[in-house]
Amino acid sequence: MELAKRLDRIEEPQTIKMAKLGRELRAQGANIIDLSLGEPDFITPEHICTAANEAMQQGYTKYTPVAGMPELREAICEKLKRDNNLHYNPENIIVSTGAKQSLANAVLCLINPGDEVIIPTPYWVTYSALVTLSEGVVKYLPCSIDTDFKLTAAQLEAAITPNTKLFIFSSPCNPTGSVYTHDELAALAEVFKRHPQVAIISDEIYEYINYSGKHESIAQFEALKDRVMIVNGMSKGFAMTGWRVGYLAGPKEIVQACEKLQGQFTSGTNAIAQRASIAALRSNLSPTEKMKEAFRQRRDFVIQELSKMPGVKINNPKGAFYAFPDISSFFGKTDGTTTINNDEDLCMYLLHNAHVSTVNGAAFGNTQCIRISFATSMSNLEEAMGRLATALAALK
Repeated sequence: MELAKRLDRIEEPQTIKMAKLGRELRAQGANIIDLSLGEPDFITPEHICTAANEAMQQGYTKYTPVAGMPELREAICEKLKRDNNLHYNPENIIVSTGAKQSLANAVLCLINPGDEVIIPTPYWVTYSALVTLSEGVVKYLPCSIDTDFKLTAAQLEAAITPNTKLFIFSSPCNPTGSVYTHDELAALAEVFKRHPQVAIISDEIYEYINYSGKHESIAQFEALKDRVMIVNGMSKGFAMTGWRVGYLAGPKEIVQACEKLQGQFTSGTNAIAQRASIAALRSNLSPTEKMKEAFRQRRDFVIQELSKMPGVKINNPKGAFYAFPDISSFFGKTDGTTTINNDEDLCMYLLHNAHVSTVNGAAFGNTQCIRISFATSMSNLEEAMGRLATALAALK
């Protein structure tokens, strides 16, 4: 049977590939520490699980509206007003099966063959794959560790062309942990004001994992609001990765287009998970704050340990739960058996020699770095950092 050629345009995400390789080695008896996946190691808070149990008992086991339960869409509007001072109506909200589907909906509804999409690098692996599936053209804008992996207004201005249709970015960022300040977003907003044909997808899934203070959204700039699509969800801030609930907030016409598309793919999101999400959004954020504080302590430890390793260059991530060190100084080095030629070689070396699973930076658009997730226990991180230090010191 001949498969569709569109599959040739994309590859399996490296994040999933490395996690899979780690599981295979673990099944063979290796003691693998997985620092590849971005999944909080906390269980979903009890009050959210209770709401799910109550939902089942109350009969919330049927199909749901494609765009989401009205009460959840209302709760999302309340959250956006409370936390972000952004005013949306339920007609501006669509609930999907995870933030990834929200992203897919938006890109597929906007991009025609040949349309140009600007993506600052490093970026989350799925952005470019979605553009490719839409037959759009990706224009990458490299951002280095020296600028905290953030895009400048001058870079953006120079990159936009009459064919530019869309800009996609995240803050806090996966994989770098970089967080855009109000002033940095304001500078980008001034550029976008001069180019009204460019729509903006702002991936804010790590909003609550922010160590630098108040989260800032580019949707706060009124001149842009009618072309900004905020993508967010329950996975990271509420430890609800397996519940698969995401949402998009944006212009009514985009939401309606996404609803039309989603109606042919998945229809409405799981009813029980939606009821649990209502409870999460309308309750206090103390469990989220406790998780963030644990992540902050892990961040501080990981950055401190990486900083001690000769040859490793690291920034201090202000959000999310990743470190993205520059490891290019190890290229060309060997332990006598394995020679490191690139970031993928180093990741495979660390997997097989240190039994620590990471992700190569090329997957995120930067071949000089690797991604290390610290969304795991402190005991795992302590052991992993010791292993990494030993393995890297063996490279001469």
